[in-house]
Amino acid sequence: MTTVPPQDGVAFTYELSAAARALAARCEPRVNEIARRMSRVSFEAIPGYPELPADIKDIEVAATARHGLRLFLRRVHDQHGRFGDYGLFRERAAQRAEEGVPLHLLLRAHALGAYMLWRTLREAARPGEETALVELSGFLLRAQEGIASAVAETYLDEQAALLAERREHRRLLVRGLLDGSPLPDAATQRALGLDRGALVLCLRTPRAAPAPGSASPAPVAVRRRGRRVQTALDRAFRTDVLALLDDEGGYAVVPAPPGADAPPEAPDGLAESLGKACGGEVRIAAVTAGCGAEVAKAARTAAEVIRVARAGGRPPGLHRLDDVLLEFHLSRRDESSGLIAALLDPIADRPELTETLRTYLEHQQDRRATARRLGLHPNTVDNRLARVTALTSLDLASPRGTALALAALLLRGEA
Repeated sequence: MTTVPPQDGVAFTYELSAAARALAARCEPRVNEIARRMSRVSFEAIPGYPELPADIKDIEVAATARHGLRLFLRRVHDQHGRFGDYGLFRERAAQRAEEGVPLHLLLRAHALGAYMLWRTLREAARPGEETALVELSGFLLRAQEGIASAVAETYLDEQAALLAERREHRRLLVRGLLDGSPLPDAATQRALGLDRGALVLCLRTPRAAPAPGSASPAPVAVRRRGRRVQTALDRAFRTDVLALLDDEGGYAVVPAPPGADAPPEAPDGLAESLGKACGGEVRIAAVTAGCGAEVAKAARTAAEVIRVARAGGRPPGLHRLDDVLLEFHLSRRDESSGLIAALLDPIADRPELTETLRTYLEHQQDRRATARRLGLHPNTVDNRLARVTALTSLDLASPRGTALALAALLLRGEA
């Protein structure tokens, strides 16, 4: 009875006869020959393998094949597996993950290696050793189970670590661009497309529901929603979007794609797809940066566009600077800003009046449209607007009074 660990340190038992052990022993002198055949001939059928450098085939692959062959033959005779027997397989799996070799090709190579070993055993079998060959075939399949598990586990662990490292690098890159930190080197900027500009997005999303017994959402819920938003951005722009997201939204930077002279436009349906990912209505502002050095300024402008759009009563969705040019201009602060903002102090504690005023201005002073939007009777709208005029002395029927009311709303940031 031979004991074989399918995973490092975990064993199973398999009954092998003396005839089976004798058959395996006759293959030991051919280990180097079989390993060379695997590395130089058999594996050539695997996609991408022929393009590997010769030193990898002759040294790394051949050494791994020899290790696997000798490990199998040793375990046929030694009932005790050794901890770390799969160490080389794990090391090679981590290397292949780092090099970007697909896991299915790596597992295919191991399966092909097992098949080559089985063929060797079959060729070495003599008449009357059919039962011994069947025993070794079953033993080989059980041993391959452990190797495949070790390889897949290590590959996926390494891949996860590499992805986490890449995500962190991208987060730091976006944070630096948004903070106005020194830019990456010119080669990195060209590789990312930042030398040809970028579309900068500011996102404002509804907060995730708080966790039971807490005022804040559960961290896992925030991460899951962040992944959904990232996926929606990637799909919308058909690339891996640079994004820095949090519970209330965040920022995204979309550099110019390869072969393009300018950054992309925000695609149709972007707000809807992000809203679906967030489970609520979102606001997005899109501003173009001419180069990497302008990303921080574009991000500030995008955030201000959202503030102005919200204060001006515009519904959630995609906002561009062109959409709020007047409101943006009126919201700039100077020596008169405090006095203009104070015009609405008399209704500061009357949110229903502020909401009616903002909606009235957004709907181009159409009292019936305002009433429909607020779910009120038109007479109620008239009464509220009259009350605003009485309290603030703003004549909402004149262009000057309307402009002052709009500027006051924007400067106060009323939402």
